[in-house]
Amino acid sequence: MDLDLAASGNSKAKPAHPAIFMVLLLPYGIMQGYLTVTLAYLYHKAGMPVEDVAALVGLSLLPNIFKFVWGPLIDLTLSVKKWYLIANVTTAAGMFLMGVLTPIAHNFWLLGAVVFVAFFASTFVCLAASSFMAYDTTEETKGRAGGWYNIGGLGGIGLGGAAGLWLAQYVSAAWMVGAGLGIACLFCFFAIPFVKEPESAIRANKVGQNLANLFKDIWLTIKEKAAVLALFLAFLPLGTGAAGSLFAAMATDWHAGVNIVALVTGLLGAGATSIGCLVGGYLCDIMNRQRAYVLFGLAQALCAVGMAFCPHTEIFFVCWTLAYAFANGLAFSGFTAFVLEVIGKGAAATKYNLYAGLANIPIYLVTIADGWGDTKWGPNGTLLIEAACAGAGILLFYLFKALMGKKRVSPAPG
Repeated sequence: MDLDLAASGNSKAKPAHPAIFMVLLLPYGIMQGYLTVTLAYLYHKAGMPVEDVAALVGLSLLPNIFKFVWGPLIDLTLSVKKWYLIANVTTAAGMFLMGVLTPIAHNFWLLGAVVFVAFFASTFVCLAASSFMAYDTTEETKGRAGGWYNIGGLGGIGLGGAAGLWLAQYVSAAWMVGAGLGIACLFCFFAIPFVKEPESAIRANKVGQNLANLFKDIWLTIKEKAAVLALFLAFLPLGTGAAGSLFAAMATDWHAGVNIVALVTGLLGAGATSIGCLVGGYLCDIMNRQRAYVLFGLAQALCAVGMAFCPHTEIFFVCWTLAYAFANGLAFSGFTAFVLEVIGKGAAATKYNLYAGLANIPIYLVTIADGWGDTKWGPNGTLLIEAACAGAGILLFYLFKALMGKKRVSPAPG
């Protein structure tokens, strides 16, 4: 069966159901969960400081910052479906290798190198899935598409983290955890027949013309005021969800046991995040999408403040972790919605991930700042630093918007 022609129909077929984008992004989310929940807990238990865990998580984000650089490979070479197959297989292999190296938590630099390479491979899953989403979504459903897409990423984090932590307690060798999760990710490829192969107008027979078309399409998109404002918003340190990647490592400060950690940062956390993604996606289809994202970022900051000032007991760990996960779902679906609104089609993978890459810069920086805050002031320092970053980001957004003047957001040329 040809991957380019498989059951996806022709260009006039009805758009894919938004839930398909969830399945396509699951491999990326599961690998994130494996690192930030399963391995973070095991590394910290083995003696790795929270600051080093945060640095390792931050290192995994670096390929995401620059993935737009290799985005043209998706937009200009092979088919998107073939790229997705390659990415899925290499991501599964990366999880297996991370599992093989789990017992040597003390060797930070070797682990860091493996994490970086594995997450580089996983960026191609995001690139391919975002291209499908940009081409196979209507203008009226961009919010809902973003909601489902982020269930795959964020819900996958909870799913991968919980499954990995649970498996780690029952298998005899650490590599079996990574292998099991990697095999599960391979099944996501069966969603490919339900999306259409993007028919990009920027592809040409010559390499030079291909690149000229790509840069022209990017320029025509980002020169619009709405797109400039969206670029600035993507770069701000709000709605990052950075503290969520450290909750497993911080759990002992709330006297939370391993089963509670697995439950609330895993399955329950994935459920709360998924509900947040769906609610956020729906809201983004009925209100200004950039304003919605700012409100969602504020909600997440308030969760961090509440968690810091409430008693550090297991029950409050559960309540605030789930509230934070819900707000994280709101924020990430809001981000995807306002980006889809301005990028149009064309070089969709490159353009979407230009915004996503910028958004990963504040995630990376806030993650490092959160880890530093824990070292200096304990877990409350982590949470309050994150809230302060979000507050500063909101103020900067409205200041920049006032300087630019009001302009109605309109879709970029397709």
